[in-house]
Amino acid sequence: MNEEFVELAPTVDELKKAANGAANWEERVRAVEELGKLNDKQAIGILTRIMANDSVYKVQEAAFHALKECGEDVELPQRKAGELFKGVNKILLRVKKSLPVGHTFEEFKEKLKKMRVDVYNTYEGDKGADFDKWLEGIWASTPKK
Repeated sequence: MNEEFVELAPTVDELKKAANGAANWEERVRAVEELGKLNDKQAIGILTRIMANDSVYKVQEAAFHALKECGEDVELPQRKAGELFKGVNKILLRVKKSLPVGHTFEEFKEKLKKMRVDVYNTYEGDKGADFDKWLEGIWASTPKK
């Protein structure tokens, strides 16, 4: 007997949970896109909140576009200036000090990803192609110990 398995579409609650996940901005974008396809009152409410409050501008943009596709009259929020995480320089200094003297930038980058994936992923999403350059600049300018 040949059985076919049908993949069920994620529920609004599952998409809401994915859209609120702090660790991965790319997963949040995918969840936002799926929420937009639902085009219902609950999904629109979630998208509106994400558009206004997500820490990664690319996620805010995705929510904006999803809301526009749903026929909502919304304006794209301005990109936030300054630190996306309060005390990010202290966080990065703490990561650097946890490594042995003479460590490489790549070791620092990996340690940050392991210790603070939320910070890593938020800034990676925000900085895009300039992320490594930005992070390396901070790494090079912070004290060795």
